[in-house]
Amino acid sequence: MVKLIYRGKEYTVTPGSTVRDALKKIGVSPEAVLAVIEGQLVTDDTILRPGTTVKLVGVISGGSPVPARPA
Repeated sequence: MVKLIYRGKEYTVTPGSTVRDALKKIGVSPEAVLAVIEGQLVTDDTILRPGTTVKLVGVISGGSPVPARPA
């Protein structure tokens, strides 16, 4: 099995699927998280192998807009 950890919750999915497919299966938007396996950022097309633990890190966006330049 493959374990996904997101916001303190653990989910189990079957190996052989991609990270993207696993995220969809547990109801998490692939655009909302980054997947990390053994400390390495992985892409959403990474195939999940048996015994893998994937930590999901929420993506934060926002911040101050760039101020307009005076004309």
